[in-house]
Amino acid sequence: MKRCALFVARCLAVLLCCGGAGTVIAASAPNVILILADDLAIGDLSVFNQGLSRTPRLDRLVVESVYFDRAYSGSPVCAPSRAALLTGRYPHRTGSVTLNQIKFPNLTRLRLEETTIADRFKRSGYATGLVGKWHSGPGAAYHPLKRGFDEYAGFNDSTDIKTYFKYRLDIQGEYREFEDGPYLTDEFTRRAVDFVRRHRAEPFFLHLAHYAPHRPLSAPEELIAHYLRKGLPEKTAKVYAMIEVMDKGIGEVLDELDRLNLAEQTLVIFASDNGPDPLVGERFNLKNRGTKYMINEGGIHVPFMVRWPGRFKPASRDEVIHFTDVAPTLIEICDLKPVVGAKPFDGRSFAGLLSKEWPASDLPVRRFWQWNRKTPLYSHNAAALEGDWKLVRPHVTRNIPKGESDAEPRLYNLREDPEEMNDLIGDLPAIGGRLLQALDAWSREVERDRVRP
Repeated sequence: MKRCALFVARCLAVLLCCGGAGTVIAASAPNVILILADDLAIGDLSVFNQGLSRTPRLDRLVVESVYFDRAYSGSPVCAPSRAALLTGRYPHRTGSVTLNQIKFPNLTRLRLEETTIADRFKRSGYATGLVGKWHSGPGAAYHPLKRGFDEYAGFNDSTDIKTYFKYRLDIQGEYREFEDGPYLTDEFTRRAVDFVRRHRAEPFFLHLAHYAPHRPLSAPEELIAHYLRKGLPEKTAKVYAMIEVMDKGIGEVLDELDRLNLAEQTLVIFASDNGPDPLVGERFNLKNRGTKYMINEGGIHVPFMVRWPGRFKPASRDEVIHFTDVAPTLIEICDLKPVVGAKPFDGRSFAGLLSKEWPASDLPVRRFWQWNRKTPLYSHNAAALEGDWKLVRPHVTRNIPKGESDAEPRLYNLREDPEEMNDLIGDLPAIGGRLLQALDAWSREVERDRVRP
C-alpha cells in the first residue's frame, strides 16, 4: 500500500524537530495500554483525510509511534477480530467466528482452553484491566474476570448500549444502569485514567476497548453541529463527532502518563478492530475498497501504531503485520512467563521491527481471513495475502449464506492496484493457483481445529 503523502510529510517534520528517539531509559518490562477503536477507518484520522475530522491526539500519536502502513485486523467484523488480538490465533481456532451472541452464543465465545494475553500478563505479575467492549463470550464462564482480567468495567453486547447517553455497564460482575450519561466514551476515559492512577506503582496491562464510532450514532450536539456546518452528511458528522470525543479521551490517558512520569515506562498500542460500517454511510477511507464485513482492504486494513518513548524511534514500516502477531510481540517485549499447555500462535513477534534490541522479525509469509454470518463457509469472503499478492474469494452477503458460493476467485497486486480493481487471475494462473491452494489448505486446517471436541 502506497503511503499517504501527508503522513510522510508530518513524520519527517516531527523527526527533524525531535532528532530521533530521545533519552534512552534502562531496559525493563513496560506497562502496556492496548487501545482499540470499533469500526474506525484509517481515513477517519485527520492526518490522513486533510482535516475532514479533528483527531489531534491520534495524529500526534501517529508521528510519535512506529506506524504500520500495512497492518491488518484478524477479521472484517469485531468479535472474531478481537479473538485474534487476544489470543494470537486465527479466530476460527478460538471458536469466535461470527457476531450475534444472542442467536449464535456458541459461535461467539473464546473457548475456555484458549489463553488470552490478559492471562499471560496476570501470570507474570501485572495488574490487568479491561475498560470497554468485551464481545468475546456470553455466559459466566466466559466473563472477562475469568479470562485473565483482574478488573472489568464495560459491556459484552450491543443490547447494553441504547445510546451513548443511556446504557448499562458490567462493573466487576455487577450491572449498573446509566440513564442520563455521562457520555459513554467519556466514562471509559475516566475509568481508564483511574486504573492508571491506582496501579502506577506496579506493572499494569490495560485494554481500553472503546465502542466509538460504532452504532448507535450519538454525540454531543455542539460537535455534530461543527461537522454539519462543513457540509458533511448527518451520519458522517455524528461519526466524526464520536471519534473527536474518543480522541480527546485518549489524549487524557496519555497526559496522565506524563503527569505520573510513566510515559517512558509505558508501551501504547492503538488500532481499530475492522473497517468502517457501511450502514452509517460511505466516508473517505484512502484507496481502501470495501467496508466492515468484507475481506477487501476496506474491511481489514486498519490503523496501527506502537509508542514507547525513549525505546522506539518514530518511524513508518511497510511490513505486513496482523492481529495474531500482537500477543507474541508483547510476550517478547515484556518477557512474559510461558503458560504450560497454551496452544500455538498463528502470529509471530514483530518486536524486531520496533527496535534493534530484539532479533529480526520472522513474520509469516502468508496471512488469511474468512468471515460469513453463522457457521463458516470458506468459499465466501475469504482471502490469502502473500507479499503484494492478494487472492480474494468475493464477499456475497452480510446475511446468512444459503450455501457455498460459486463466485470465481480474484487476484490483485496491492502495490500496483491498492483499490483492488484489476483482477489478474486470468493473466497469472500460477500465482493465483498457488494462493488458492494455500487458502484451501488453511481453510481445512482451521475448520478441523474449530470443530475439535
